[in-house]
Amino acid sequence: MRGYRTIKYTLFVFCYFFWVVSAILIAVGTYAKIAKEKNVVDTVMVDPALLLIVVGSVMFLITFLGCFGALRNIICLLKTFLAILTMILFLQIAAGVVGYLFTDMVMERTEKLMMTAIVRYREDPDLENAINFVQKKFQCCGVESYKDWSRNVYFECSDTNPSLEACGVPFSCCVGLQNQTVLNTMCGYGVHQLEESSAAQEVFTIGCLEKIVWWAKNNLLLVAGLTAGLLLLEVGMISLAAAQISRIKKVRLQRENEYRSRQERKESTWLPAFADFDDY
Repeated sequence: MRGYRTIKYTLFVFCYFFWVVSAILIAVGTYAKIAKEKNVVDTVMVDPALLLIVVGSVMFLITFLGCFGALRNIICLLKTFLAILTMILFLQIAAGVVGYLFTDMVMERTEKLMMTAIVRYREDPDLENAINFVQKKFQCCGVESYKDWSRNVYFECSDTNPSLEACGVPFSCCVGLQNQTVLNTMCGYGVHQLEESSAAQEVFTIGCLEKIVWWAKNNLLLVAGLTAGLLLLEVGMISLAAAQISRIKKVRLQRENEYRSRQERKESTWLPAFADFDDY
């Protein structure tokens, strides 16, 4: 009995933790979505607020099934939780295998997605902040190079562009940003008009895709450890759910057998010919 309680409450604690995390994700994403202007970016992959809401909602549903099913010993909820988690696990493994076998295609799709984010840079404050964070963190600019920013209407380098930021890049691309006490948001203006060697003294010229891939290769153990930890956590929750389902079925079968044996004993009891049946 103690082993069953350990399985039950361990699964409940794990599911409850991720249930709370998912609720926080939904709350943050909803707040960010409401705080933004209407008719901005509404694509899941390039809208951080919408992405938080979608991921949080899926997590909320799955972990709710695990929480309630584990706490109330409801087999149908536990089976649904087990099936969904198993499907997610296989999808993650399949995605990893496909990504490894078709690296060029994955890189091409990632490049297109990042380029779409650059084009919509000024349309969404959350997307703008996310891009600025990535460029400052990895000391990069654009997708393949800093010249990718010319695809954005605000930074497009042409004589017909009336924007003050024409032929420039965002401030997060600037080289001297780390040493500045006062933020100079105009530090990237006009860099497209310079030679690449001169521009490299003002802004980072290497694209973020290359820098991110380089970082992942140099921190392969960290990436592998985080991935393995996530997969092991999912396998552990799947095992706990399967173990609880098995224990519940076993207990129910034992109770049914006990009830059936009592009924059989009651039916096989010999009664006197003139017995008062109210006593039985």
